[in-house]
Amino acid sequence: MSATAPEAGPHASGSPSTSSTGSAEGPAWYAQDATAVVAALGSDAENGLTAAEARARLERDGPNEIVAEPPPSRWRILLGQLADPMNIMLVAVAVVSVAIGQHPVGVIVATLVVLNVVLGTRQEVQARATVDALARTQTPQARVVRDGSVASVPAVDLVPGDVVQLEAGDVVPADGRILRSATLETQEAALTGESAPIGKSAPALASTDVALGDRVNMAFQNTSVTRGTATIVVTETGMSTQMGRIASMLSAVRTTRSPLQRELDSLTRVLGLVAWGAVAIIVVIGLARGQSITALLLLGISMAISAIPTSLPTFVQGMLAYGAKQLAAAKAVVKNLADVETLGATSAINSDKTGTLTMNQMTVRSLWFRGEWYTVAGEGYAKQGTIRQAAGAPAPDFTYLAYGLCLDSDATVSDAGDVVGDPTEAALVVLAAKMGVDAEETRRAYPRVAEVPFDSDYKFMATFHHVPFQGETRLAGVVKGGPDVVLARCSGMLRPDGTVVGIDTAREEVLDANRELSEQGLRVLAFAVRRLDVPDADVQADPMSFVTDLVFVGLVGIIDPLRPSSVEAVRVAQGAGIDVRMITGDHAITAAAIGKELGLGPGAASGADVQAMTDDELLAALPNLHVFGRVTPQDKLRLARLMQSEGLVVAMTGDAVNDAAALKQADIGVAMGSGSEVTKQAGKMILTDDNFGTLVTAIRLGRSIYEKIVSYVRYQMAGLFGLVLLFLTASVFDINDGVPLSPLMVLFLNFFVTLFPVIVIMLDPPSDAIMSRPPRDPKVTITNAHAVSRWLLYGVVLFGVTLATLLLAPGEMRSDGPSVPVTMAFVVMALGSVLGGLAMRRDPESGLTTPVLKPLLIFTVPVVLTILMVESRILQELLQTTSLTSGQWLACLVVSLVVPLVVEADKGVRRSAARRRAARAAVPADVRDVVAPVRAREVAPASRA
Repeated sequence: MSATAPEAGPHASGSPSTSSTGSAEGPAWYAQDATAVVAALGSDAENGLTAAEARARLERDGPNEIVAEPPPSRWRILLGQLADPMNIMLVAVAVVSVAIGQHPVGVIVATLVVLNVVLGTRQEVQARATVDALARTQTPQARVVRDGSVASVPAVDLVPGDVVQLEAGDVVPADGRILRSATLETQEAALTGESAPIGKSAPALASTDVALGDRVNMAFQNTSVTRGTATIVVTETGMSTQMGRIASMLSAVRTTRSPLQRELDSLTRVLGLVAWGAVAIIVVIGLARGQSITALLLLGISMAISAIPTSLPTFVQGMLAYGAKQLAAAKAVVKNLADVETLGATSAINSDKTGTLTMNQMTVRSLWFRGEWYTVAGEGYAKQGTIRQAAGAPAPDFTYLAYGLCLDSDATVSDAGDVVGDPTEAALVVLAAKMGVDAEETRRAYPRVAEVPFDSDYKFMATFHHVPFQGETRLAGVVKGGPDVVLARCSGMLRPDGTVVGIDTAREEVLDANRELSEQGLRVLAFAVRRLDVPDADVQADPMSFVTDLVFVGLVGIIDPLRPSSVEAVRVAQGAGIDVRMITGDHAITAAAIGKELGLGPGAASGADVQAMTDDELLAALPNLHVFGRVTPQDKLRLARLMQSEGLVVAMTGDAVNDAAALKQADIGVAMGSGSEVTKQAGKMILTDDNFGTLVTAIRLGRSIYEKIVSYVRYQMAGLFGLVLLFLTASVFDINDGVPLSPLMVLFLNFFVTLFPVIVIMLDPPSDAIMSRPPRDPKVTITNAHAVSRWLLYGVVLFGVTLATLLLAPGEMRSDGPSVPVTMAFVVMALGSVLGGLAMRRDPESGLTTPVLKPLLIFTVPVVLTILMVESRILQELLQTTSLTSGQWLACLVVSLVVPLVVEADKGVRRSAARRRAARAAVPADVRDVVAPVRAREVAPASRA
């Protein structure tokens, strides 16, 4: 059974659905009498629909199935990749190169385009069957009353008005109003987030303002029956069911581009303007000088290649793929590479409770027995654990309570923790095991004489057995249920010394204990016993009449415990400036207690509170709200959208169907590996170990990957600015006919040289302080003013040393063949890029700090390749280079060292300024207000002097 604390009852306060009056959902069936519902649906409670009527309704309303959203085709995805502005520019360069006879250049650029498109398409092609997964969860068959007979029909053929029979083990095939029930309970965690099974009954509810989870006379599609039997009349099918509405929400949610994608789009536009602006300048100058069209096209190609980050898409994809592999090793699987970076920008986490922060295993946490308090150690369904009490107290005799735990329940729990039956009863069996009592052995020793099965109308269960009782075997009744109903049937309470006192003297003590357990968010069950001196036949004839004059034994507090890693994960996330909120369908009191244990921020609200607020009011309240209980799927979706409207990058975790729409809306939807297929399809990342702590680890890796991307873009852009300035200067001042380097030299620099710095950046370990910094502001893009100033500074330095080498190197420059000045300029540009990459791999930390040996070993490869390009006869013809003397090589190396020295000096100045700002910020404001005028007075005389 699953009796709960008073706050968790069917009429407890909770959030109404967004259409509690039924205006958006259709009639509020739960507020109508069952007879009226059957009449409104044109059905018959005893005979059901006729076969002819069922066929007509099926033709009119359509099948009971979820309509799937068609996934995009592979060709559509491929064309989308090809339409990327960066790839369009590269295609134009490849076409012009072939047109003017520069076939090697055209082939290499075209190969890069193909590589970019194939990599991007491969990552985006996936099973986008979020809604289709809902359809696959349909129950294949249902027992339906038609023409007065029970028949098994496909669930897709159900129609409103069908009368369906349910029993334990069934999955509800459609939404329906309960007509009759016997001890019915359903598990609705996948839909509402309620962790314990819900007791169901037929009477109409008094109000239309009732939350989905509190509609105890309704059965919902794809929830499972855990106990009892029922007859329902189908009220909604297909897309009109609660599951169908979730499917509709999923179809309405459109996936947005990730922050990195948006930033790279912005960067591409900037580079396009730079590239084609520079090409236009070169063409205008060339035409003014009377240069040939072919020569101008060659110059334009060289300029375009130097200004377009040819390898940027490929290498960013490579870094993201490397990050995805790291995440997979940490048990976090991402579907799209761009989502790796999105993790690093996460500034808010909206987490589901059941099965995400908690273990989804009901556990007894606290015990009030015969007026004494005990704490219970051990988590989940593991039978290992201890029961602790105050020092000096006598060892308790839990016999009377153990009878109730074992005999008044039906669940079984194996030694491996496998549960058969009700989760709440499983928690009681585990508690008995911690007392040293075997439930199954106890049940065999003391079989039931009679029973009163649990029913949500009277909220208790009673069984009768012959058990050892005060030294002799006697017939006894053991009762468990809601504290209020059990207490009302008691005449006395068992005290620590074994005596029984009148319930009137102990009632307040019991109520205080119940209140204390409830305020901790625990589900409370009460236990009582009664010794009987009547024949077995009397009890069997009317067992309910003997559930009176009970002796109150104690209270048990049950909770779905936190995962061991959740508290630390929340602490680390908060230290990283990430606001963590818990959003659950469970009751607000339970959610608030869990939030306190987690160490979440202040404030709790129910779904009703959320729905009563306007968007502006909710946004204003959000900084002081960190726990949301009894919320609907629509509430979760609304919260994610509002937070995104404030510029937050939102991660949403969940494992149930009711989380799916919010997961799809969030910037990074995080599904649990053990969760529903629907959730895993809707999410952008799956935690295969179901560990909330893994999400924090994933965010750390995401931040690291973003920092690596920023480092690479910094390095790439510095090189590109250097090349652009070199070509513009050569064109404006007619240096070597405006061609300081050949197109293939530029391609070699942009692809082969930059390949190795990106490997170094990818393999560089993240900073130890990466999770002590606040999330990056998504409004501050990669192309922010501070970053661009660094790119320009480093690019100007690289341009300066290369131009100086071109102008000062011995020999005559040639644009139509190899020459020493051009070759030396090429070598300086290559070595300066390599050494600059070593320094730029970290910022603001020094790039020369450990580990530095491994990067140096990797950087020997592009150095060797550069030497081969200059000294190999075959490669000399391809790149138009010539051999250099040892003195010329040494000169190139010395000049190239200027680049890393300037980079390190700049970072050193910025680190020093940051330390001064931090030291000033550490001084309290009131101290600064006092010290500043004093210092001003001390400095003033000196300045006058």
